[in-house]
Amino acid sequence: MREHAEMYPVGLMCRLLGVSRSGYHASRCRPMSPRDSADIALIARLHEIDAEHRRAAGVIKMWRVLRAEKNPCGRNRVARLRRCAGIQTLRTQRLQSKPAPQQKEPPAPNLVNRKFKVAVPNRVWVGDMTQITTRTGISHLSIFLDLSTHAVIGWAMGTSQTAALAVQTIEAAMERYRPPPRLVCHTDQGSPYGSKKFRDYLESKGAIASMSRKGNCHDNAVAESFFSNLKNELTHHFVYEDHAAAVAAVKDHIEVYYNTIRLHQSLGYKTPAQVQAQHMCC
Repeated sequence: MREHAEMYPVGLMCRLLGVSRSGYHASRCRPMSPRDSADIALIARLHEIDAEHRRAAGVIKMWRVLRAEKNPCGRNRVARLRRCAGIQTLRTQRLQSKPAPQQKEPPAPNLVNRKFKVAVPNRVWVGDMTQITTRTGISHLSIFLDLSTHAVIGWAMGTSQTAALAVQTIEAAMERYRPPPRLVCHTDQGSPYGSKKFRDYLESKGAIASMSRKGNCHDNAVAESFFSNLKNELTHHFVYEDHAAAVAAVKDHIEVYYNTIRLHQSLGYKTPAQVQAQHMCC
């Protein structure tokens, strides 16, 4: 505790370690036990992990990070030290389906049909758009993810939700990854994706359109989950000054954090970048 007295209040460290102040002062002449010293160091590392993962890492993810660092620490110990340090994970919002009116045949069939496990990259991409509020108006974020790696392989932002924004997003992904013919591009039935401009672009690239059923967010659950996490980890806690500030924040979230740092349970607690690298080596 003496080694960390400049970083943490003595009273706090006493509570974390379950000792009284008088007991601490009486023990100052005695050396700190290796276990107590390790607990203090672990608490400091847990705070760092909490910050690195934007307050979104729970007990298991923190434990996985420590395991990857060859830190011999059990899950129960991580849970105990998190509680002692007051580290709390930001709550996520559950996806909710909205009742949809009866409709005619969708513009494109649902080729994915909730089969979100894809073994090979660049076979199925999913896309969606969401709104981000700024002090000067609404910004629109458009993304496409690869179902195999869960990486954001294309994103763009604009001040309106248009077919041009949808094409700009998938065009960036196409140019970077150059998928083979018959790539499945799955989206909801929003007007940008049903537009002639977007459908013509897919056809020109040999890609196939797939669409969710109207009003059923679970048909595009991977993209919806990405936006749910983005809002929970980013936009619910900040109000951006303008569109440019929102773009900068989203770029940092996607390119610095989501694709390269954030661990995904569905990927075996790997990052999208790690899974992409594994496929490149095969």
